[in-house]
Amino acid sequence: MRKPRAAVGSRSRCRKQASSQEGREKRALSSSQAKPSAPDAPAGLARQQEEVRLQAPVSRYHLFRDTAEVTVFRKSLLSWYDREKRDLPWRKRVEGEVDLDRRAYAVWVSEVMLQQTQVATVINYYTRWMQKWPTLQDLASASLEEVNQLWAGLGYYSRGRRLQEGARKVVEELGGHMPRTAETLQRLLPGVGRYTAGAIASIAFGQATGVVDGNVVRVLCRVRAIGADPSSTLVSQQLWSLAQQLVEPARPGDFNQAAMELGATVCTPQRPLCSQCPVQSLCRARQRVEREQLSASRSLPGSRDVEECAPNTGQCQLCGPPTEPWDQTLGVANFPRKVSRRPPREECSATCVLEQPRALGGARILLVQRPNSGLLAGLWEFPSVTAEPSGQHQRKALLRELQSWVGPLPATRLRHLGQVVHTFSHIKLTYQVYGLALEEQTPVTIVPPGAHWLTREEFHTAAVSTAMKKVFRVYEGQQPGTCKGSKRSQVSTLSRRKKPSAGQQVLDSFFRPHIPADAPSLNSATQ
Repeated sequence: MRKPRAAVGSRSRCRKQASSQEGREKRALSSSQAKPSAPDAPAGLARQQEEVRLQAPVSRYHLFRDTAEVTVFRKSLLSWYDREKRDLPWRKRVEGEVDLDRRAYAVWVSEVMLQQTQVATVINYYTRWMQKWPTLQDLASASLEEVNQLWAGLGYYSRGRRLQEGARKVVEELGGHMPRTAETLQRLLPGVGRYTAGAIASIAFGQATGVVDGNVVRVLCRVRAIGADPSSTLVSQQLWSLAQQLVEPARPGDFNQAAMELGATVCTPQRPLCSQCPVQSLCRARQRVEREQLSASRSLPGSRDVEECAPNTGQCQLCGPPTEPWDQTLGVANFPRKVSRRPPREECSATCVLEQPRALGGARILLVQRPNSGLLAGLWEFPSVTAEPSGQHQRKALLRELQSWVGPLPATRLRHLGQVVHTFSHIKLTYQVYGLALEEQTPVTIVPPGAHWLTREEFHTAAVSTAMKKVFRVYEGQQPGTCKGSKRSQVSTLSRRKKPSAGQQVLDSFFRPHIPADAPSLNSATQ
Protein backbone atom coordinates (compact mmCIF):
# COMPACT_ATOMS: atom_id res chain seq x y z
CA MET A 1 0.00 0.00 0.00
CA ARG A 2 1.53 3.25 -1.04
CA LYS A 3 0.35 6.35 0.74
CA PRO A 4 0.37 9.30 0.07
CA ARG A 5 -19.64 17.69 -36.24
CA ALA A 6 -18.88 20.25 -38.99
CA ALA A 7 -21.98 21.86 -40.62
CA VAL A 8 -22.24 21.82 -44.43
CA GLY A 9 -20.81 24.99 -45.88
CA SER A 10 -18.48 25.72 -42.96
CA ARG A 11 -15.35 24.11 -44.35
CA SER A 12 -14.06 27.30 -45.96
CA ARG A 13 -14.42 29.09 -42.64
CA CYS A 14 -12.65 26.19 -40.96
CA ARG A 15 -9.74 26.44 -43.38
CA LYS A 16 -9.51 30.22 -42.91
CA GLN A 17 -9.44 29.99 -39.14
CA ALA A 18 -7.10 27.03 -39.27
CA SER A 19 -4.47 28.79 -41.39
CA SER A 20 -3.20 30.80 -38.42
CA GLN A 21 -2.50 27.55 -36.67
CA GLU A 22 -0.14 26.07 -39.21
CA GLY A 23 3.01 27.86 -38.14
CA ARG A 24 2.47 27.07 -34.48
CA GLU A 25 1.72 23.42 -35.16
CA LYS A 26 4.76 23.02 -37.43
CA ARG A 27 7.02 24.44 -34.75
CA ALA A 28 5.50 22.20 -32.12
CA LEU A 29 5.83 19.17 -34.37
CA SER A 30 9.46 19.85 -35.18
CA SER A 31 10.31 20.16 -31.52
CA SER A 32 8.48 16.96 -30.59
CA GLN A 33 10.00 14.76 -33.29
CA ALA A 34 13.12 12.85 -32.37
CA LYS A 35 15.54 11.25 -34.77
CA PRO A 36 14.92 7.50 -35.01
CA SER A 37 17.68 5.26 -33.90
CA ALA A 38 19.23 2.89 -36.39
CA PRO A 39 17.58 -0.54 -36.14
CA ASP A 40 19.65 -3.58 -35.40
CA ALA A 41 19.96 -6.33 -38.01
CA PRO A 42 17.21 -8.69 -36.69
CA ALA A 43 14.74 -5.85 -36.28
CA GLY A 44 15.52 -4.52 -39.77
CA LEU A 45 15.02 -7.97 -41.28
CA ALA A 46 11.72 -8.43 -39.47
CA ARG A 47 10.55 -5.03 -40.74
CA GLN A 48 11.46 -5.94 -44.31
CA GLN A 49 9.55 -9.21 -44.04
CA GLU A 50 6.51 -7.37 -42.67
CA GLU A 51 6.65 -4.84 -45.51
CA VAL A 52 6.71 -7.65 -48.08
CA ARG A 53 3.70 -9.26 -46.46
CA LEU A 54 1.76 -5.98 -46.34
CA GLN A 55 2.48 -5.37 -50.04
CA ALA A 56 0.87 -8.70 -51.00
CA PRO A 57 -2.02 -8.19 -53.44
CA VAL A 58 -5.53 -8.06 -52.00
CA SER A 59 -8.45 -9.65 -53.85
CA ARG A 60 -10.82 -7.10 -55.37
CA TYR A 61 -13.65 -9.07 -53.77
CA HIS A 62 -12.84 -7.29 -50.52
CA LEU A 63 -12.63 -3.84 -52.11
CA PHE A 64 -15.15 -1.45 -53.65
CA ARG A 65 -15.10 -2.05 -57.41
CA ASP A 66 -15.65 1.49 -58.69
CA THR A 67 -16.61 5.03 -57.75
CA ALA A 68 -20.28 4.34 -58.51
CA GLU A 69 -20.36 1.74 -55.76
CA VAL A 70 -18.70 4.12 -53.33
CA THR A 71 -21.19 6.87 -54.25
CA VAL A 72 -24.14 4.54 -53.56
CA PHE A 73 -22.65 3.59 -50.20
CA ARG A 74 -22.14 7.22 -49.14
CA LYS A 75 -25.59 8.38 -50.28
CA SER A 76 -27.44 5.44 -48.71
CA LEU A 77 -25.63 5.72 -45.39
CA LEU A 78 -26.00 9.50 -45.03
CA SER A 79 -29.69 9.43 -46.03
CA TRP A 80 -30.29 6.83 -43.33
CA TYR A 81 -28.32 8.84 -40.78
CA ASP A 82 -30.26 12.02 -41.49
CA ARG A 83 -33.47 10.10 -40.72
CA GLU A 84 -32.40 7.89 -37.85
CA LYS A 85 -29.54 9.53 -35.95
CA ARG A 86 -29.84 9.60 -32.19
CA ASP A 87 -30.44 12.88 -30.40
CA LEU A 88 -27.25 13.14 -28.31
CA PRO A 89 -26.02 16.12 -26.27
CA TRP A 90 -22.59 16.35 -27.88
CA ARG A 91 -24.13 16.46 -31.36
CA LYS A 92 -26.38 19.34 -30.33
CA ARG A 93 -23.48 21.23 -28.81
CA VAL A 94 -21.22 20.75 -31.84
CA GLU A 95 -23.90 21.68 -34.39
CA GLY A 96 -24.69 24.90 -32.57
CA GLU A 97 -21.09 25.96 -31.87
CA VAL A 98 -19.43 28.52 -34.16
CA ASP A 99 -16.10 28.80 -32.35
CA LEU A 100 -13.85 26.08 -33.77
CA ASP A 101 -11.83 25.53 -30.59
CA ARG A 102 -14.92 25.08 -28.45
CA ARG A 103 -16.41 22.80 -31.12
CA ALA A 104 -13.30 20.66 -31.19
CA TYR A 105 -13.21 20.54 -27.39
CA ALA A 106 -16.84 19.36 -27.27
CA VAL A 107 -16.04 16.55 -29.74
CA TRP A 108 -12.86 15.64 -27.89
CA VAL A 109 -14.61 15.21 -24.55
CA SER A 110 -17.38 13.07 -26.03
CA GLU A 111 -15.01 10.83 -27.97
CA VAL A 112 -12.80 10.21 -24.95
CA MET A 113 -15.76 9.42 -22.71
CA LEU A 114 -17.27 7.06 -25.29
CA GLN A 115 -14.18 4.87 -25.42
CA GLN A 116 -15.15 1.48 -23.98
CA THR A 117 -18.27 3.05 -22.43
CA GLN A 118 -21.96 2.85 -23.33
CA VAL A 119 -23.73 5.91 -24.74
CA ALA A 120 -26.45 5.71 -22.07
CA THR A 121 -23.79 5.96 -19.35
CA VAL A 122 -21.85 8.79 -20.99
CA ILE A 123 -24.80 11.17 -21.50
CA ASN A 124 -25.06 12.31 -17.88
CA TYR A 125 -21.30 12.47 -17.38
CA TYR A 126 -20.87 14.54 -20.53
CA THR A 127 -23.64 16.94 -19.54
CA ARG A 128 -22.16 17.50 -16.06
CA TRP A 129 -18.64 17.86 -17.46
CA MET A 130 -19.59 20.53 -20.03
CA GLN A 131 -21.60 22.42 -17.44
CA LYS A 132 -18.62 22.51 -15.11
CA TRP A 133 -15.89 23.06 -17.72
CA PRO A 134 -17.48 24.48 -20.92
CA THR A 135 -14.12 25.54 -22.41
CA LEU A 136 -10.56 24.29 -22.66
CA GLN A 137 -9.46 27.10 -20.40
CA ASP A 138 -11.92 26.01 -17.70
CA LEU A 139 -10.64 22.45 -17.78
CA ALA A 140 -7.02 23.52 -17.82
CA SER A 141 -7.52 25.45 -14.58
CA ALA A 142 -9.26 22.56 -12.78
CA SER A 143 -7.48 20.27 -10.35
CA LEU A 144 -6.91 16.58 -10.94
CA GLU A 145 -8.95 15.92 -7.82
CA GLU A 146 -11.95 17.67 -9.38
CA VAL A 147 -11.50 15.75 -12.63
CA ASN A 148 -11.30 12.42 -10.81
CA GLN A 149 -14.32 13.30 -8.72
CA LEU A 150 -16.52 14.01 -11.74
CA TRP A 151 -15.13 11.01 -13.63
CA ALA A 152 -15.77 8.61 -10.71
CA GLY A 153 -17.75 5.59 -11.87
CA LEU A 154 -17.05 6.10 -15.58
CA GLY A 155 -14.03 3.81 -15.56
CA TYR A 156 -10.67 3.96 -17.34
CA TYR A 157 -9.69 6.88 -15.16
CA SER A 158 -6.52 7.69 -17.09
CA ARG A 159 -8.79 9.07 -19.83
CA GLY A 160 -9.86 11.99 -17.65
CA ARG A 161 -6.31 12.70 -16.56
CA ARG A 162 -4.99 12.74 -20.13
CA LEU A 163 -7.89 14.91 -21.25
CA GLN A 164 -6.93 17.51 -18.69
CA GLU A 165 -3.24 17.22 -19.56
CA GLY A 166 -4.17 17.86 -23.20
CA ALA A 167 -6.27 20.88 -22.28
CA ARG A 168 -3.38 22.37 -20.34
CA LYS A 169 -1.02 21.81 -23.24
CA VAL A 170 -3.40 23.57 -25.65
CA VAL A 171 -3.77 26.53 -23.31
CA GLU A 172 -0.14 26.82 -22.22
CA GLU A 173 1.76 25.81 -25.37
CA LEU A 174 -0.62 26.25 -28.34
CA GLY A 175 -2.13 29.61 -27.49
CA GLY A 176 -5.49 28.10 -26.56
CA HIS A 177 -6.14 26.85 -30.10
CA MET A 178 -6.72 23.20 -30.94
CA PRO A 179 -4.59 21.65 -33.71
CA ARG A 180 -6.61 21.67 -36.93
CA THR A 181 -5.63 18.38 -38.61
CA ALA A 182 -5.72 14.74 -37.64
CA GLU A 183 -1.95 14.49 -37.91
CA THR A 184 -1.21 17.39 -35.60
CA LEU A 185 -3.93 16.40 -33.14
CA GLN A 186 -2.40 12.96 -32.81
CA ARG A 187 1.13 14.26 -32.56
CA LEU A 188 0.59 17.10 -30.13
CA LEU A 189 -2.10 15.99 -27.69
CA PRO A 190 -1.50 13.35 -24.99
CA GLY A 191 -3.86 10.38 -25.13
CA VAL A 192 -5.12 11.26 -28.62
CA GLY A 193 -4.58 8.40 -31.05
CA ARG A 194 -5.42 7.90 -34.69
CA TYR A 195 -9.15 7.37 -34.16
CA THR A 196 -9.77 10.27 -31.79
CA ALA A 197 -7.68 12.62 -33.93
CA GLY A 198 -9.67 11.65 -37.03
CA ALA A 199 -12.98 12.09 -35.24
CA ILE A 200 -12.11 15.58 -34.00
CA ALA A 201 -10.64 16.68 -37.35
CA SER A 202 -13.60 15.43 -39.39
CA ILE A 203 -16.45 16.49 -37.08
CA ALA A 204 -15.07 19.79 -35.82
CA PHE A 205 -12.91 20.97 -38.73
CA GLY A 206 -14.42 19.22 -41.76
CA GLN A 207 -11.24 17.35 -42.71
CA ALA A 208 -12.00 14.49 -45.11
CA THR A 209 -10.38 11.77 -43.06
CA GLY A 210 -11.86 8.39 -42.27
CA VAL A 211 -12.03 6.80 -38.82
CA VAL A 212 -12.06 3.23 -37.60
CA ASP A 213 -13.52 2.25 -34.24
CA GLY A 214 -15.02 -1.06 -33.11
CA ASN A 215 -18.34 -0.34 -34.77
CA VAL A 216 -16.72 0.64 -38.07
CA VAL A 217 -14.55 -2.48 -37.97
CA ARG A 218 -17.68 -4.61 -37.71
CA VAL A 219 -19.50 -2.75 -40.53
CA LEU A 220 -16.57 -2.89 -42.95
CA CYS A 221 -15.71 -6.50 -42.20
CA ARG A 222 -19.29 -7.51 -42.98
CA VAL A 223 -19.79 -5.25 -45.99
CA ARG A 224 -16.60 -6.59 -47.60
CA ALA A 225 -16.60 -10.10 -46.01
CA ILE A 226 -13.24 -9.67 -44.29
CA GLY A 227 -12.78 -12.72 -42.10
CA ALA A 228 -9.13 -12.41 -41.10
CA ASP A 229 -8.12 -11.20 -37.66
CA PRO A 230 -9.17 -7.49 -37.56
CA SER A 231 -6.47 -6.73 -35.01
CA SER A 232 -3.67 -7.82 -37.32
CA THR A 233 -1.54 -5.17 -38.99
CA LEU A 234 -2.60 -6.20 -42.50
CA VAL A 235 -6.35 -6.12 -41.82
CA SER A 236 -6.15 -2.95 -39.75
CA GLN A 237 -4.28 -1.23 -42.56
CA GLN A 238 -6.93 -2.37 -45.07
CA LEU A 239 -9.81 -1.18 -42.86
CA TRP A 240 -8.31 2.29 -42.51
CA SER A 241 -7.78 2.38 -46.28
CA LEU A 242 -11.42 1.46 -46.88
CA ALA A 243 -12.61 4.08 -44.37
CA GLN A 244 -10.57 6.75 -46.14
CA GLN A 245 -11.89 5.66 -49.53
CA LEU A 246 -15.51 5.81 -48.37
CA VAL A 247 -15.61 9.04 -46.35
CA GLU A 248 -17.78 11.73 -47.96
CA PRO A 249 -15.60 14.83 -48.60
CA ALA A 250 -18.57 17.21 -48.35
CA ARG A 251 -19.76 15.80 -45.00
CA PRO A 252 -16.88 13.88 -43.41
CA GLY A 253 -18.01 14.37 -39.82
CA ASP A 254 -21.56 13.24 -40.53
CA PHE A 255 -20.31 10.29 -42.57
CA ASN A 256 -18.00 9.05 -39.82
CA GLN A 257 -20.72 9.38 -37.22
CA ALA A 258 -23.15 7.57 -39.54
CA ALA A 259 -20.77 4.63 -39.94
CA MET A 260 -20.36 4.36 -36.17
CA GLU A 261 -24.11 4.80 -35.64
CA LEU A 262 -24.83 1.97 -38.08
CA GLY A 263 -22.54 -0.37 -36.17
CA ALA A 264 -23.97 0.65 -32.80
CA THR A 265 -27.68 0.41 -33.62
CA VAL A 266 -28.16 -1.87 -36.68
CA CYS A 267 -25.02 -3.84 -37.53
CA THR A 268 -24.63 -5.04 -33.94
CA PRO A 269 -22.37 -7.88 -32.76
CA GLN A 270 -25.27 -10.28 -32.16
CA ARG A 271 -28.71 -10.25 -33.81
CA PRO A 272 -27.94 -7.54 -36.38
CA LEU A 273 -31.01 -5.87 -37.91
CA CYS A 274 -30.11 -6.55 -41.54
CA SER A 275 -33.60 -5.70 -42.81
CA GLN A 276 -33.06 -2.13 -41.56
CA CYS A 277 -29.56 -1.72 -43.00
CA PRO A 278 -29.25 1.08 -45.59
CA VAL A 279 -26.26 -0.60 -47.29
CA GLN A 280 -27.61 -4.17 -47.30
CA SER A 281 -27.42 -4.38 -51.11
CA LEU A 282 -23.63 -3.85 -50.89
CA CYS A 283 -23.03 -6.27 -48.02
CA ARG A 284 -21.00 -9.31 -49.01
CA ALA A 285 -21.71 -11.00 -45.69
CA ARG A 286 -25.45 -10.80 -46.38
CA GLN A 287 -24.88 -12.12 -49.90
CA ARG A 288 -22.99 -15.04 -48.40
CA VAL A 289 -25.90 -15.81 -46.07
CA GLU A 290 -28.34 -15.82 -48.97
CA ARG A 291 -26.13 -18.16 -51.02
CA GLU A 292 -25.75 -20.53 -48.09
CA GLN A 293 -29.51 -20.56 -47.50
CA LEU A 294 -30.20 -21.21 -51.20
CA SER A 295 -27.66 -23.99 -51.28
CA ALA A 296 -29.16 -25.61 -48.17
CA SER A 297 -32.74 -25.39 -49.49
CA ARG A 298 -31.69 -27.20 -52.67
CA SER A 299 -29.72 -29.78 -50.69
CA LEU A 300 -26.74 -29.08 -52.88
CA PRO A 301 -23.12 -28.84 -51.81
CA GLY A 302 -21.77 -25.30 -51.64
CA SER A 303 -20.17 -24.15 -54.87
CA ARG A 304 -17.86 -21.21 -55.45
CA ASP A 305 -19.67 -18.21 -56.87
CA VAL A 306 -18.08 -15.64 -59.16
CA GLU A 307 -18.75 -13.09 -56.40
CA GLU A 308 -16.75 -15.01 -53.85
CA CYS A 309 -13.13 -14.41 -53.13
CA ALA A 310 -11.02 -16.47 -55.55
CA PRO A 311 -7.41 -15.29 -55.61
CA ASN A 312 -5.25 -16.82 -58.29
CA THR A 313 -2.61 -18.17 -55.93
CA GLY A 314 -2.48 -18.90 -52.26
CA GLN A 315 -4.85 -18.14 -49.41
CA CYS A 316 -6.36 -14.65 -49.38
CA GLN A 317 -4.98 -12.73 -46.44
CA LEU A 318 -8.33 -11.02 -45.81
CA CYS A 319 -10.39 -14.21 -45.72
CA GLY A 320 -10.88 -16.22 -42.57
CA PRO A 321 -8.66 -19.23 -41.93
CA PRO A 322 -9.88 -22.50 -43.49
CA THR A 323 -9.81 -24.05 -40.00
CA GLU A 324 -12.79 -21.87 -39.06
CA PRO A 325 -15.66 -22.95 -41.37
CA TRP A 326 -18.85 -20.96 -41.94
CA ASP A 327 -21.30 -21.20 -39.04
CA GLN A 328 -24.87 -21.27 -40.38
CA THR A 329 -26.31 -20.22 -37.02
CA LEU A 330 -24.32 -16.97 -36.94
CA GLY A 331 -25.18 -15.62 -40.38
CA VAL A 332 -23.53 -12.24 -41.01
CA ALA A 333 -22.15 -12.42 -37.46
CA ASN A 334 -19.49 -14.76 -38.86
CA PHE A 335 -17.78 -11.43 -39.53
CA PRO A 336 -15.63 -10.04 -38.10
CA ARG A 337 -13.53 -12.86 -36.76
CA LYS A 338 -13.64 -13.11 -32.98
CA VAL A 339 -10.30 -12.18 -31.50
CA SER A 340 -9.19 -14.34 -28.61
CA ARG A 341 -8.24 -12.23 -25.62
CA ARG A 342 -6.01 -13.11 -22.73
CA PRO A 343 -8.10 -13.57 -19.58
CA PRO A 344 -7.49 -11.02 -16.83
CA ARG A 345 -5.01 -12.00 -14.18
CA GLU A 346 -6.44 -12.69 -10.75
CA GLU A 347 -5.40 -10.72 -7.70
CA CYS A 348 -6.64 -10.44 -4.14
CA SER A 349 -6.79 -7.49 -1.78
CA ALA A 350 -7.93 -7.02 1.80
CA THR A 351 -9.68 -3.72 2.47
CA CYS A 352 -11.31 -2.25 5.54
CA VAL A 353 -14.07 0.28 6.10
CA LEU A 354 -12.89 2.09 9.22
CA GLU A 355 -15.67 4.19 10.74
CA GLN A 356 -16.03 6.57 13.65
CA PRO A 357 -19.77 6.40 14.46
CA ARG A 358 -19.50 9.03 17.20
CA ALA A 359 -17.27 11.52 15.42
CA LEU A 360 -17.99 15.20 15.89
CA GLY A 361 -20.59 16.28 13.35
CA GLY A 362 -21.67 12.72 12.54
CA ALA A 363 -20.21 9.36 11.61
CA ARG A 364 -17.14 9.44 9.39
CA ILE A 365 -15.18 6.86 7.38
CA LEU A 366 -11.50 6.86 6.47
CA LEU A 367 -10.33 7.14 2.87
CA VAL A 368 -6.73 7.17 1.66
CA GLN A 369 -5.40 8.30 -1.72
CA ARG A 370 -3.83 5.97 -4.25
CA PRO A 371 -0.48 6.81 -5.89
CA ASN A 372 -0.45 9.26 -8.81
CA SER A 373 0.43 6.53 -11.32
CA GLY A 374 -0.77 3.02 -12.05
CA LEU A 375 -4.19 1.48 -11.56
CA LEU A 376 -6.87 3.99 -10.45
CA ALA A 377 -4.20 6.66 -10.08
CA GLY A 378 -5.07 9.46 -7.66
CA LEU A 379 -8.44 8.03 -6.61
CA TRP A 380 -9.50 7.50 -3.02
CA GLU A 381 -10.12 4.12 -1.42
CA PHE A 382 -10.49 2.36 1.88
CA PRO A 383 -7.17 1.30 3.43
CA SER A 384 -6.11 -1.87 1.61
CA VAL A 385 -3.27 -4.36 1.38
CA THR A 386 -2.37 -6.94 -1.23
CA ALA A 387 -3.34 -10.34 0.10
CA GLU A 388 -3.00 -14.01 -0.72
CA PRO A 389 -6.23 -15.86 -1.56
CA SER A 390 -5.69 -18.12 1.46
CA GLY A 391 -6.01 -15.13 3.78
CA GLN A 392 -3.82 -16.54 6.57
CA HIS A 393 -2.10 -13.23 7.23
CA GLN A 394 -4.76 -10.86 5.93
CA ARG A 395 -5.95 -9.60 9.30
CA LYS A 396 -2.50 -8.82 10.66
CA ALA A 397 -1.32 -7.08 7.50
CA LEU A 398 -4.55 -5.07 7.23
CA LEU A 399 -4.44 -4.09 10.89
CA ARG A 400 -0.87 -2.83 10.52
CA GLU A 401 -1.96 -0.76 7.52
CA LEU A 402 -4.84 0.77 9.47
CA GLN A 403 -2.61 1.57 12.42
CA SER A 404 -0.11 3.31 10.17
CA TRP A 405 -2.86 5.85 9.42
CA VAL A 406 -4.67 6.30 12.74
CA GLY A 407 -2.54 4.70 15.45
CA PRO A 408 -3.42 1.83 17.85
CA LEU A 409 -6.64 -0.04 17.14
CA PRO A 410 -8.56 -2.87 18.85
CA ALA A 411 -7.70 -5.93 16.78
CA THR A 412 -10.65 -7.91 18.14
CA ARG A 413 -13.13 -5.59 16.44
CA LEU A 414 -11.78 -6.14 12.94
CA ARG A 415 -14.57 -8.20 11.34
CA HIS A 416 -14.59 -10.01 8.01
CA LEU A 417 -17.86 -9.09 6.21
CA GLY A 418 -17.62 -10.83 2.84
CA GLN A 419 -15.98 -10.30 -0.50
CA VAL A 420 -16.43 -8.30 -3.69
CA VAL A 421 -15.20 -9.37 -7.13
CA HIS A 422 -14.53 -6.51 -9.53
CA THR A 423 -13.08 -7.06 -13.00
CA PHE A 424 -11.02 -4.34 -14.58
CA SER A 425 -10.00 -4.73 -18.22
CA HIS A 426 -6.87 -6.64 -17.29
CA ILE A 427 -7.32 -7.65 -13.64
CA LYS A 428 -9.93 -9.70 -11.83
CA LEU A 429 -9.59 -8.33 -8.33
CA THR A 430 -11.20 -9.98 -5.31
CA TYR A 431 -11.60 -7.68 -2.33
CA GLN A 432 -11.89 -9.33 1.08
CA VAL A 433 -14.04 -6.81 2.92
CA TYR A 434 -13.48 -6.02 6.57
CA GLY A 435 -15.10 -3.52 8.88
CA LEU A 436 -14.02 -1.85 12.08
CA ALA A 437 -16.10 0.65 14.06
CA LEU A 438 -14.41 2.84 16.68
CA GLU A 439 -17.30 2.88 19.13
CA GLU A 440 -15.57 3.80 22.38
CA GLN A 441 -12.27 5.26 21.28
CA THR A 442 -11.53 8.96 21.38
CA PRO A 443 -12.39 10.36 17.95
CA VAL A 444 -9.40 10.61 15.62
CA THR A 445 -9.20 14.08 14.12
CA ILE A 446 -5.63 14.23 12.77
CA VAL A 447 -4.39 11.93 10.00
CA PRO A 448 -1.26 12.01 7.80
CA PRO A 449 -1.30 13.62 4.35
CA GLY A 450 -3.09 11.42 1.85
CA ALA A 451 -5.94 10.49 4.19
CA HIS A 452 -9.34 12.04 4.96
CA TRP A 453 -12.27 11.36 7.27
CA LEU A 454 -15.49 11.77 5.23
CA THR A 455 -19.17 11.54 6.04
CA ARG A 456 -21.20 8.95 4.17
CA GLU A 457 -22.72 11.69 2.02
CA GLU A 458 -19.26 12.99 1.14
CA PHE A 459 -18.13 9.46 0.27
CA HIS A 460 -20.83 9.09 -2.37
CA THR A 461 -19.64 12.24 -4.18
CA ALA A 462 -15.91 11.66 -3.70
CA ALA A 463 -13.41 10.50 -6.35
CA VAL A 464 -13.78 6.82 -5.57
CA SER A 465 -13.94 3.86 -7.93
CA THR A 466 -16.97 1.67 -8.59
CA ALA A 467 -15.17 -1.15 -6.77
CA MET A 468 -15.00 0.90 -3.56
CA LYS A 469 -18.71 1.68 -3.82
CA LYS A 470 -19.35 -2.07 -4.03
CA VAL A 471 -17.19 -2.59 -0.96
CA PHE A 472 -19.13 0.06 0.95
CA ARG A 473 -22.45 -1.58 0.04
CA VAL A 474 -21.23 -4.80 1.63
CA TYR A 475 -20.25 -2.88 4.76
CA GLU A 476 -23.60 -1.08 4.98
CA GLY A 477 -25.43 -4.38 4.56
CA GLN A 478 -23.74 -5.74 7.68
CA GLN A 479 -24.47 -2.82 10.01
CA PRO A 480 -27.30 -2.77 12.60
CA GLY A 481 -30.45 -1.13 11.35
CA THR A 482 -29.68 -1.73 7.69
CA CYS A 483 -31.08 -4.31 5.31
CA LYS A 484 -28.84 -7.32 5.81
CA GLY A 485 -28.09 -9.93 3.24
CA SER A 486 -26.00 -13.06 3.62
CA LYS A 487 -22.40 -12.94 2.58
CA ARG A 488 -23.14 -15.45 -0.11
CA SER A 489 -25.88 -13.30 -1.60
CA GLN A 490 -23.70 -10.19 -1.34
CA VAL A 491 -21.08 -11.87 -3.48
CA SER A 492 -23.27 -13.67 -5.95
CA THR A 493 -25.39 -10.67 -6.86
CA LEU A 494 -22.30 -8.79 -7.95
CA SER A 495 -21.33 -11.34 -10.55
CA ARG A 496 -24.56 -13.13 -11.52
CA ARG A 497 -26.29 -11.79 -14.64
CA LYS A 498 -29.76 -12.72 -15.91
CA LYS A 499 -29.85 -13.69 -19.58
CA PRO A 500 -31.47 -10.76 -21.44
CA SER A 501 -34.59 -11.17 -23.51
CA ALA A 502 -34.52 -10.65 -27.28
CA GLY A 503 -36.06 -7.20 -26.80
CA GLN A 504 -33.48 -6.27 -24.20
CA GLN A 505 -30.69 -7.41 -26.51
CA VAL A 506 -31.92 -4.91 -29.11
CA LEU A 507 -31.90 -2.15 -26.49
CA ASP A 508 -28.44 -3.17 -25.32
CA SER A 509 -27.11 -2.99 -28.87
CA PHE A 510 -28.62 0.50 -29.22
CA PHE A 511 -26.56 1.70 -26.29
CA ARG A 512 -23.45 -0.30 -27.13
CA PRO A 513 -20.15 1.54 -26.71
CA HIS A 514 -17.85 2.21 -29.64
CA ILE A 515 -14.28 1.05 -29.26
CA PRO A 516 -11.81 3.19 -31.20
CA ALA A 517 -8.48 2.00 -32.44
CA ASP A 518 -6.81 4.22 -29.82
CA ALA A 519 -9.04 3.18 -26.94
CA PRO A 520 -7.31 2.39 -23.64
CA SER A 521 -5.36 -0.83 -23.99
CA LEU A 522 -6.98 -3.93 -22.56
CA ASN A 523 -3.62 -4.84 -21.10
CA SER A 524 -2.74 -1.43 -19.70
CA ALA A 525 -2.22 -1.09 -15.99
CA THR A 526 -2.92 2.64 -16.02
CA GLN A 527 -6.70 2.52 -16.44
